[in-house]
Amino acid sequence: MSFISLGPLDIAIAALLLVLNAVFSMIMRLNLEKRMAVAAARMVVQLVLMGLVLKTLFDLASPFLTAGVAVFMVLFAGREAMARQTRTFTGWWSYGLGTTSMLIAGAVVTIFALTTQVRPDPWYEARVALPLLGMILGNTMNGIALGIDRLLNGAARERLAIESRLALGHDKAQAFGGVVREALRSGMIPTINAMSAVGLVSIPGMMTGQILAGIEPMEAVKYQLLIMFLIAGGTALGVMGAVLGGVRRLSDDRHRLRLDRLTPEKGKA
Repeated sequence: MSFISLGPLDIAIAALLLVLNAVFSMIMRLNLEKRMAVAAARMVVQLVLMGLVLKTLFDLASPFLTAGVAVFMVLFAGREAMARQTRTFTGWWSYGLGTTSMLIAGAVVTIFALTTQVRPDPWYEARVALPLLGMILGNTMNGIALGIDRLLNGAARERLAIESRLALGHDKAQAFGGVVREALRSGMIPTINAMSAVGLVSIPGMMTGQILAGIEPMEAVKYQLLIMFLIAGGTALGVMGAVLGGVRRLSDDRHRLRLDRLTPEKGKA
């Protein structure tokens, strides 16, 4: 099977499905059509720019430019992880916690894959490193966003219970135990669901792309398994770091609950 090349008309025909979604939104008064249009426009612009940037990076093969683009991806992912939270931390922590967690998780897992399993030459080759990092970051971002959201809302909801445990002499790890476990579960559930359904319910995008490009199905399966394991590892590492870091911010050295470090819930300020 030869590679299938798509033209602008092919993309435009597929985009008609989004127009249909917008029509349904207007008919059902969901008020999602504007958000769909903005999201679609952002997606097109971002992917086109990324394609141009990647083409340049592939030609230059510079480790410094590759690292620069990787850092930019992490910084943008950190912003997106916090953009739709109902509660956030005040000050730098609002952006810094998720971004730092993603930077550590993404860097550790991507470098691990590049130096042990994939082994491109050179190991930092942008053609391999950036797509791997992108897939890991995308899933880690979702996990961190869910985990932090559940942690902050859970701490506010369980305020009396947490303060009671602290007053009885429990340390913050014990007082926050139930909220932390719930936050970690929430952050990991999308990845667990994806692993459970892959192959039977869905064929992942990377595997589909490789098959359409003419790669043997079993080779595509091997790469997809590698990616799923990397995503699971990166998500777990990122969610764990973000949630535990969040608990540290929600308490102090005297083991007091510090909800004053949170912004008011959106829509209730």
